[in-house]
Amino acid sequence: MSVDRVRDRLVLLGSKGGPALRPGGPWPSSSLLELGGRTIVVDCGLGVTRGLVDAGINLKTLDLIFITHLHSDHVLELGPLIHTAWTAGLANQVSVYGPSGTADYWRHFCQAMEFDIDIRIVDEGRPDIRELVSVAEFGEGAVLEESGLKVTALRVDHPPVTDCFALRFEHDGKSVVFSSDTAFFPPLADFARGADILVHEAMLEQGIERLVVRTANGARLREHLLASHSFAEEAGRIASDAGVKRLVLNHLIPADDPEIGEADWIAAVRKTWSGDLTIARDGLVVGLEHDPEKWEPVFGKDHA
Repeated sequence: MSVDRVRDRLVLLGSKGGPALRPGGPWPSSSLLELGGRTIVVDCGLGVTRGLVDAGINLKTLDLIFITHLHSDHVLELGPLIHTAWTAGLANQVSVYGPSGTADYWRHFCQAMEFDIDIRIVDEGRPDIRELVSVAEFGEGAVLEESGLKVTALRVDHPPVTDCFALRFEHDGKSVVFSSDTAFFPPLADFARGADILVHEAMLEQGIERLVVRTANGARLREHLLASHSFAEEAGRIASDAGVKRLVLNHLIPADDPEIGEADWIAAVRKTWSGDLTIARDGLVVGLEHDPEKWEPVFGKDHA
């Protein structure tokens, strides 16, 4: 991929927390980070493949994929993304980094798709997809350092999932941090210190009760949300303590409540954060150059 093909940018492909889909609503978690000439996918919830295509990415150039944890809204479309890229002509190596269990996911996906993979190799002359993909499982600390790109991981608080990691990407003085799914976790502020962008998950208290009413397991869901996720005010506190240049609220819970709009998210986070702020929408593009707030949808229509 040419370094000057696009500017360094973050594209929020899927902005909602949780795996459920509703008519006209946003898609689950996935992001595109183009940094230092690398095409980096962070998490692969449903919709990631369509989102990358709509963001102008040639799937044949798929390069690096990072999975923060193995909840379905972060990993469900990992296999289909790579397989679709393969049928589009992928011939280069793809490196996948994820927590313990990621290699098993990929192995079982290939077993499930064995008939299709084998017949396409013979009938269409494709390379073996199983030889194109390398999976490296990581823990806390250094994850990757190559060609000026440095990636580090911090274990965050997302019970009952123990292997859930925030990720920090650095290249040529620029840095982007993804909180992953986490309860309020003060050590994240040190991890994100001085970052150009902190992408942090967020909940709004007034929407939780209406959300749990819509689910069959409402009481248990409420317990999980309160134990494992952060309110917008808490995300703002992390951003303030870290001294980041821009806070992006993402993995929004709830993301599809008609009674909640962008103004509600802004009002909540402004209690603790006064700096540059972006509220995620599917397809929203965030530059790394610290211009005044602006966003540019890359999809054919605004999916907010």
